[in-house]
Amino acid sequence: MTARTTADSRTAAMRTRVQDEGLVAIVRGGYSLPEIIAIADAMLAAPLPLLEITMNTPDALTAIQTLRQRYDDSMAIGAGTVRTADQAAAAIEAGAEFLVSPCLDPASVRVAVEADVLFLPGIFTPTEAQQAFQLGCTMVKLFPCPNPAYLKAVKAPLSDMEFVPTGGIDADNIGSYRQAGAAGVGIGSSLVGSDIRQDVLITKARLLLHNWQAAA
Repeated sequence: MTARTTADSRTAAMRTRVQDEGLVAIVRGGYSLPEIIAIADAMLAAPLPLLEITMNTPDALTAIQTLRQRYDDSMAIGAGTVRTADQAAAAIEAGAEFLVSPCLDPASVRVAVEADVLFLPGIFTPTEAQQAFQLGCTMVKLFPCPNPAYLKAVKAPLSDMEFVPTGGIDADNIGSYRQAGAAGVGIGSSLVGSDIRQDVLITKARLLLHNWQAAA
């Protein structure tokens, strides 16, 4: 099974949106639904309109469904930590517009490809990247990514793929990742951590966005 490559496919459109926006805010942890909504409101205000709710967040599917209804096209809501085909199908049913995984699970990828939903499998080596490519994924999550130099080394022979490094990215190093060739980055605890006051989140998000854009 191969990914649909038509210019008007949902997968292609979301891949372009990730490239255009650059930053994916990751929500993981024991947040209540009202807290998740408040986090999303702050991200939209920044604006960081790509939000990933990990599947190991309590009531993740309810949160995804609620946010999709609340924001419609103004934000893209995805599901993270998708590790099984059943999780992929459930997330898509809840309205997830993209899926992200810490690993490469072929069955999950096939579910997403069939539904024409962008899937970013987690890869670490060029071999895993090639396996993902053969399954139809031209954009992948590089995880863990120890530093920008590693991203640059992995990307060099795989220039027809897009990499979204995740893990340990903050305002100080985000520009280096873009200069190393990142199509986008996933940002977790350095953005959405223990302090989720809206003013704090907006300030953090805007600094990350500024440093990303300044590195172009």
